[in-house]
Amino acid sequence: MELVDRMLAGDQIALAKLMTIVENRSTDVAAIMKQVYPRTGRAYKIGITGPPGAGKSTIVDRLTALLRAEGCTVGIVAVDPTSPFSGGALLGDRIRMQQHYLDRGVFIRSMGTRGSHGGLARATKDVIRLLDAFGKDYILVETVGVGQTELDIMSASDTVVVVIVPESGDAIQAMKAGLMEIADVFVVNKADRGGAERVKAELETMLRMSPPRKLSWEPPVILAEAERGNGIQEIYEAINRHRRELEASSKLREQRQEQEKTELIEIIEELIHERLTARASSDGLLAKYVVRVQRGELDPYTAANEILSSEKVLSELVAR
Repeated sequence: MELVDRMLAGDQIALAKLMTIVENRSTDVAAIMKQVYPRTGRAYKIGITGPPGAGKSTIVDRLTALLRAEGCTVGIVAVDPTSPFSGGALLGDRIRMQQHYLDRGVFIRSMGTRGSHGGLARATKDVIRLLDAFGKDYILVETVGVGQTELDIMSASDTVVVVIVPESGDAIQAMKAGLMEIADVFVVNKADRGGAERVKAELETMLRMSPPRKLSWEPPVILAEAERGNGIQEIYEAINRHRRELEASSKLREQRQEQEKTELIEIIEELIHERLTARASSDGLLAKYVVRVQRGELDPYTAANEILSSEKVLSELVAR
């Protein structure tokens, strides 16, 4: 595809057009990903998640400035909430990180979640891959919200930074164990507010009580005031320490292999879902099951098990 060739040659307009194609889930996505895949795997991916108002965008902005000062190129993917009614996204990075817009070493892309409850659009991983193939050294992925459904950030990042604020004190006690496990770096931002030291101490206590990790890495808890630039260097150094430990233990390769496995399963699920949805009203066999369920003659679980237990029926339904 000509657009891919232009993108691989350094054309940012081609990159933006490819991202639009990917985000719209065009039929060309598979061909695009096949062409760029051999050029991926070099970028280091940092996921930054946390509740609204925690200052994630400011941290991304400051980290980007620091990375650029060191001569690194940066891709930023800002995942904003999509309205369940209008389908529109807030796309906040249009008004933030303005200092980087004229810097050709930085590429910023907003994406709506488009119904993905985990905070990451299905197309996000493909956009990350495009930035990787384009040659970015670092890719920063900022996601919506924080909670159990945010665990999918782990499948798109090498290092996960969880940002909270001093007012999150009570919420820390309700944090899911899974979230505690995926965070590689904790940041208590807006630390000039009261309660920051207490929240830091609570987090450190919870981390000591958490089950041992596969990697002998103890997530640091960093106090920061991103608006003033305080703590940004410490966050960057913590990310680099985590990266060095991953690389030294071969865990980075293992982690990425697990991510590829997860993504493969997700793609298969997505394709099967699309095909079944398309055939639900037109395919004679599936339509019969749908009608029987709608009439109350068959419950959905029994119908699903009957379909899945028949290789012949299943192969007919998922075949092109």
